[in-house]
Amino acid sequence: MSAPAPPPRSIVHVDLDQFYAAVEVLDFPELKGKPVIVGGRPDSRGIVCTASYEARVFGVRSAMASATAARLCPKGIWRSPRMERYGEKSREVRAVFDRYTDQIEPLSLDEAFLDLTGSIKLFGCAEKIAQRIKQEIHAETGLVASAGVAENKFLAKVASDLKKPNGLVVVPPGRENAQRFLAPLPVSRLWGVGPKSAEVLQKLGFHTVGDIARGDEAFLVSRLGRAQAEHLIALSHGIDYRSVESGERPKSIGKENSFATDLYDLDSMERELLACADDIARRLRARALRCAGVTLKVRLSDLTRHSRAEMFDEPTDVAEPIFQAAVRMLKTRFEFKGQGARLLGIAATHLLTLDEITASLFPDERSERRRRVAATVDRLRARFGDGTVTRGRLLEKRERTTGTPSERPEDMDRSKPSGNTGV
Repeated sequence: MSAPAPPPRSIVHVDLDQFYAAVEVLDFPELKGKPVIVGGRPDSRGIVCTASYEARVFGVRSAMASATAARLCPKGIWRSPRMERYGEKSREVRAVFDRYTDQIEPLSLDEAFLDLTGSIKLFGCAEKIAQRIKQEIHAETGLVASAGVAENKFLAKVASDLKKPNGLVVVPPGRENAQRFLAPLPVSRLWGVGPKSAEVLQKLGFHTVGDIARGDEAFLVSRLGRAQAEHLIALSHGIDYRSVESGERPKSIGKENSFATDLYDLDSMERELLACADDIARRLRARALRCAGVTLKVRLSDLTRHSRAEMFDEPTDVAEPIFQAAVRMLKTRFEFKGQGARLLGIAATHLLTLDEITASLFPDERSERRRRVAATVDRLRARFGDGTVTRGRLLEKRERTTGTPSERPEDMDRSKPSGNTGV
């Protein structure tokens, strides 16, 4: 909270309403007004990607187990995700953004931050620009978007979620306006506060954001730790100094697999993690990037999702260190308590270009040998196909049902200020 405040900014967060479901309705008009659920079918142990508002009336939510969604909404119309089509529509929306600013930070296919500070002299105030963006998105793509306008990313993100669908909420600049806007909202609106964290805060007597803003800092620090307490206090006052990051480099490169049958034995889990690490390392090399950190993701049988992170002494673009770090965290920093792994994933984080890496005076010869071998494998696969060279351990039977590569910012609780994903 002691960092110097940067000059005021004008930030808008644009979130496409029920995006995947909305695209399905656009392409198949007979679905309009019906409870559409996009995701893995209930008999495949899948999860819900998104649901139309007609399905949400029954309690269906993103990331919910498909079997649960089917029980809540037995007449739901199920659609398998069509990621290529969703990508096409997302690019159409991005073309609208590009007319107004080049300061764009996509969070996923359906949402992005835009810094409009430099656009105001040309197009008018941020609220007017946001309204034009919403209108043009609808006119040109058929999609509906909600938007939040504020002086920082956190406030804009919260604002965009408050009046869905087709909402536009503006938070006037100034600390007092931010506090007045946030005070009545539940603590779950704070970034990083998921259902479990909200329950802890409520037990401590903090039910609204205003409760935290007015609360005793020493008490919060004693119960939550200094870093977490200061993070929540800053947000409760509307403080967020992060800038919109418009670079083309992804913040993370990840891969995760869900399984037809929960995995209970460590050997099977290690094989899955090795496959993830191999894929991630290949994609790092293709982009001439190395990662200085790795995150392990695990979803257990009860659908709770957990993550652990670790940093490397030397940035890497080969599979072995990524795999070894993931296995180390799996063995030493997880308690399965009799549950199996329903999903496993790895994300390479803290990505660096080769120019940003300081060469070591004493390079690791083993790492260099691994890198040379990996480069040779890349060339063979590029020439003869991906299946030309395969690790022997990966030839054994694997129970994966879906594999999802990702290049998106790492987040806490999906970087959503509430349980509603707004997708």
